[in-house]
Amino acid sequence: MARGSIIVIDLGKTLSKVSLWRPDGTLLDRKVRPNAPIEIDGLRRLDAQGIGDWLIGALREFAAVPLDAPIDTIVPVGHGAGVVGVAQGALAFPPLDYEQPIPDDVMAAYRAQRDAFAITGSPALPDGLNLGSQLFWLEQLYPAAFAAGGPTRATLMPWAQYWAWFLTGTATSEVSSLGCHSDVWSPAQGTLAPMAARRGWADQFAPVVPASAQVGLLSPRLARATGLPATTRVLAGLHDSNAALMAARGFDQLAGQDATILSTGTWFIAMRLARGAFDLAALPEARDCLVNVDVFGQPVPSARFMGGREIESLIEIDTRRVDIKPDQPALLAAVPDILRDGTMILPTLCRGFGPLPHGTFGWIGQPRDWYGRRAAACLYAALVADISLGLIGARGHLLVEGRFAEAEVFVRALAALRPDLAVYTANAHNDVSFGALRLIDPTLKPQGELVPVAPLEGDIAAYRAAWHAAISQPA
Repeated sequence: MARGSIIVIDLGKTLSKVSLWRPDGTLLDRKVRPNAPIEIDGLRRLDAQGIGDWLIGALREFAAVPLDAPIDTIVPVGHGAGVVGVAQGALAFPPLDYEQPIPDDVMAAYRAQRDAFAITGSPALPDGLNLGSQLFWLEQLYPAAFAAGGPTRATLMPWAQYWAWFLTGTATSEVSSLGCHSDVWSPAQGTLAPMAARRGWADQFAPVVPASAQVGLLSPRLARATGLPATTRVLAGLHDSNAALMAARGFDQLAGQDATILSTGTWFIAMRLARGAFDLAALPEARDCLVNVDVFGQPVPSARFMGGREIESLIEIDTRRVDIKPDQPALLAAVPDILRDGTMILPTLCRGFGPLPHGTFGWIGQPRDWYGRRAAACLYAALVADISLGLIGARGHLLVEGRFAEAEVFVRALAALRPDLAVYTANAHNDVSFGALRLIDPTLKPQGELVPVAPLEGDIAAYRAAWHAAISQPA
């Protein structure tokens, strides 16, 4: 149980967030920084330096907040498909952004070596979304960082655990981060995958510890730079989608139930907490299904698509901006015309991802009105989410969390499309951070209750049938 106040560092793909919490799970403050990739040597990289500088400033501000319970613990959370190497106390190479394309010849050579889906639960994904593909290319770009026995041989760790190292100087790895479509983890065996052993990466990864393990205390340098107590402990931390899963497990309504969590941000990730056995081999690898691994090392059947990125592309607005609050009644009012006119969006905007990775994006009857376009985008996201939920056999309860849980057209359309599911929403902004708190105190309950979602009015079933007929037509 927490002895004092807690800081959660949530370093996602789109946003970096730092939040300050009381031990009882009450949010006190939150700071946000939009992320942007940087370019080094002509390649997209994660902005480790920029995030680090901002983070120190944010921690300094939190250290100055008067608190009944002094800050005691920091928990890092990070997006998947990020790998960092450190050597001699510094970055061994600038970490790649997973959207950096990998040369075709490198990718072809890598694909010939990767383990089967049945072993890793990782589908073959574009760019650097498989951690193994990044490592394979990094070996060629930075051979000294991978040379056995060399003085600059890197210690590898996932993105979340890099920030634990940044704060303490101690390197660790953790299963929910390693088991996120990485190609380097075997969920069934609970070990690094055979390819990771063959390539020597298994020996380079920092020791695997539980997400709740204390990595160390805040380094003296950062204690001085931030003003935080030198006794502040830092946990290993976890993958962001799995943090959302931890938060959802705190709701009494979902305890012991067959439930699915749909985490919405840049990615929409459906993760099923199945009661009893689930045939993981039945997951279709080619449709962006995968096996995530939760913080307890248990396999979680999952499906995903780049829903947030697609919606933002369609409406030409950055939904990360908290000052943008669309008029939900106006959006709902636009729906009847869309359903009547058969206005729809054909997948896939982010080609290569999601349950329809090879579809060709297009509009049928694109509205001139902004509200019409946004409502159509929400209907599109609900239709794609419906397919993803079907692929993992979702049943029972569905909890939609994240920033698109506030998109009323989206969640209500999803409830209409899935009358077999009891659909709920929860807090739209802090579920990931709250899930990190539950590493410290598993008895914490989320603030408030789940909110049942009323189905969207209109003939959604007919609209879905017309959409499916349209996407089945040859391009």
